[in-house]
Amino acid sequence: MRRLLTAAALLLPLAFAGGGARAAGDTPAGGASAGEGSPGDAVSRGAYIFNAAGCLGCHTNQKDGGEKGGGQPLAGGRALATPFGTFYTPNITPDPVNGIGRWSDADFIRALREGVRPDGANLFPAFPYASYTRMTDRDLLDLKAYLLSRPAVAAPNRPHDLTPPFSWRFLVPAWQWLYLTPGPVPDDQAKPASWNRGRYLVDALGHCAECHSPRSLLGGIDPDRYLAGNPDGPDGDKVPGITSAEPKGIGGWSDGDLTLFLEAGLTPDGDVAGGAMGEVVRNTTSKLTAEDRAAIAAYLKTVPAKQ
Repeated sequence: MRRLLTAAALLLPLAFAGGGARAAGDTPAGGASAGEGSPGDAVSRGAYIFNAAGCLGCHTNQKDGGEKGGGQPLAGGRALATPFGTFYTPNITPDPVNGIGRWSDADFIRALREGVRPDGANLFPAFPYASYTRMTDRDLLDLKAYLLSRPAVAAPNRPHDLTPPFSWRFLVPAWQWLYLTPGPVPDDQAKPASWNRGRYLVDALGHCAECHSPRSLLGGIDPDRYLAGNPDGPDGDKVPGITSAEPKGIGGWSDGDLTLFLEAGLTPDGDVAGGAMGEVVRNTTSKLTAEDRAAIAAYLKTVPAKQ
């Protein structure tokens, strides 16, 4: 149990290295921002989105709070070993040369919604834009406002270590055609607001399926085994299922068990999440509001059991 929980983590968002997106349409209630501070403060709202989306750990060359690599916050350089090769996270500070300092609002939205960077190159799907595409325009722009408020770091980006055909960027549009559906998902009007908010946090901001679902040979998430676990997670770790299955799932966990785990990393049997999942708890889920943690629990408890 401890091995599985230690290995569990949201897929590290990568590769701002990389057709037209569908318009966002109406803002889903599930996508309402829950940032601290005044409703009009985009930076404060963006700070909350930043934490919920798990940006810090992935785009900083350090692990578990240590100074591995001596990386500057958000300057990139963190390695992620995958079955397709090793990806290195990019610099997302406001630096105008190596970071996103010159990106327009449209550039930023296009990257996270369509998987296309400002120069027109397609982003490798190790960066989970197939999930981030579901974010609302407001949350995307609030996130950009927060990132641009951080200190700029002139750290160059490190090239990915990939072998053909996975290094062939011209193949990425075919992957996007198969696996990317751009734009937010409308609320399910038959479900309560908390369920819709939980789905938004799990599927869009938290991008949980990117790590907790198995993938096809082409790297696309298997929708028939959504959140059922992944034997080939980041860095070769096995990632547990988080559907309502028992015993290999969270079917036996109460809502309180789930919210306590998201807040403090404590499991019902007294174990503690460490490693990558411990980092997710520390950097992401513990920083959510109690209402948002409860919404995640409410949604996950309804996911059909899959072994």
